[in-house]
Amino acid sequence: MKKGLIYIHGKGGTAEEAERYRPLFPEYDLVGLDYHAQTPWDAREEFRLFWDSFSMGHDNIIIIANSLGAFFAMHALNDKKIARAYLISPVVNMEKLILNTLQWAGISERELMEKGVIKTAFGEVLSWDYLSWVRTHPVSWDIPTLILYGANDHLQSINIIRSFATQTGANLTIMKDGGHWFHTQEELAFLDRWIQDSISNLNSNSKFL
Repeated sequence: MKKGLIYIHGKGGTAEEAERYRPLFPEYDLVGLDYHAQTPWDAREEFRLFWDSFSMGHDNIIIIANSLGAFFAMHALNDKKIARAYLISPVVNMEKLILNTLQWAGISERELMEKGVIKTAFGEVLSWDYLSWVRTHPVSWDIPTLILYGANDHLQSINIIRSFATQTGANLTIMKDGGHWFHTQEELAFLDRWIQDSISNLNSNSKFL
């Protein structure tokens, strides 16, 4: 059996992003999950089918998940045997994000309920069904987890991330000048060090073995 690593991209990302992690995990069979789901309920079906197929030839599977991909993964794979998870800028409170987006767009919750689906002026599509679903399906996550968060993240507040880390026992690292999308040279260097440090610390922290 091989060690396995599944990379799950965020909104607008691609499975090919997985390649930048290959040098950091040379002993792992790495694959990017090229998913098409747009909702957490569709992701649950798609992600679980992929996991079941991948896990037949791999053990000690870890995941790296970005932003919306992390949100989907936490709903889809919460009961799977994941050795550890690296969550980068994870969306951990989708209800709050949707409500904030409504506020930014000047749309009331009642208006969304009446219309069902609204496309905002800045391109986001808001759905009453989506908001209702996340309210009745809170994230339940009990996987050894490391979170990387940028202090300038505009999608999830630092208080939300800290609360989630406390509730789930996750190890939280905050980049002082980092944003939601880790893409600059400085952000990517920080991300690499974060992963390298976590690997170096594995032997001294049995939770992440």
